[in-house]
Amino acid sequence: MADVNTASAAFLATIPSPDQGVWHIGPVPIRAYALCIIAGIIVAIWLGERRWVNRGGTKGTVIDIAVFAVPFGLVGGRLYHVITDNQLYFGEGKNPLNALKIWDGGLGIWGAIALGAVGALIACRRRGIPLPAMADALAPGIVIAQAIGRLGNYFNQELYGAHTDLPWGLEIYQRYNPTNPDDFLNGIAIGHVPLPDSPVHPTFLYELIWNLGVALLVIWADKKFRLGHGRAFALYVAGYTAGRFWIEMMRTDTANHILGLRVNVWTSILLFAAAIAYFVLAAKRGPREAPETLWSKDVPREDAASAESDSASAESSETHAEVAAAPDTVRDSAADKATEDPKPDPEK
Repeated sequence: MADVNTASAAFLATIPSPDQGVWHIGPVPIRAYALCIIAGIIVAIWLGERRWVNRGGTKGTVIDIAVFAVPFGLVGGRLYHVITDNQLYFGEGKNPLNALKIWDGGLGIWGAIALGAVGALIACRRRGIPLPAMADALAPGIVIAQAIGRLGNYFNQELYGAHTDLPWGLEIYQRYNPTNPDDFLNGIAIGHVPLPDSPVHPTFLYELIWNLGVALLVIWADKKFRLGHGRAFALYVAGYTAGRFWIEMMRTDTANHILGLRVNVWTSILLFAAAIAYFVLAAKRGPREAPETLWSKDVPREDAASAESDSASAESSETHAEVAAAPDTVRDSAADKATEDPKPDPEK
């Protein structure tokens, strides 16, 4: 009886894993990993749009940018994964066509950002707007999207660390797939049989929490210091890579190494240094971009003038409201000045 109580207490002090990460509606698989990525993209576009408009940009621009950036980013993320983990797809006994099966997982954020930036650059040039300003608007949304994407790793039961006895240790279970015994990703945990190292460090959860903290940091710094010219984006890269460095060191999944360190650790170090250097050097470019430089060239300037007119009207209304709310003596003085006879023109 004591053993049962001890086991129950241990289980309650840990985080259980989902039984599966894939469900089927008829022949159609519904993957939690894909749903998390889609949800992250939606949040990034929504937040990026709000921030872009607040900076003076044209409404709807972020969605147009996403049409280019998202497909490029997905391709780039997959390319990075395939290149850095090429032994999974190429060599004796491997099927190179599996490299195309993005639904089986495997996206590298570095490649996604790099090639996604190429797609965004193409779209920004078509719109006639500066890419650094767009990157600043998108930065917090991107890192929040990464946080949401890490939930997909939770459902896939992947990217965890070594064994731990900490209260937030993650229970990981054996999953069974009757059609393919080697395909654990599409399997189901039956009976909650723990894997040998269970419970483990939930490194994906550490990164999720870190990413949300980076998003708050970027939003705060951007608002307080009015960052521009890509500096908010650089702060995001520096913040993210600082966390990814130590979290990557905790992971136990298979990875290629260079000089004893995982490839992604080296990538984090290099990108952190580059982001800090850019953040410092870009400050010499002066204040944040002027709002008029963010207006898309394919939007009629009459619309821009109308928007400016609406803004001026709003300011005028506020001024009238202030006068109306002023004491009677102030209003009477303003009225007297308005009804005074104009001074004679000496030239007449």
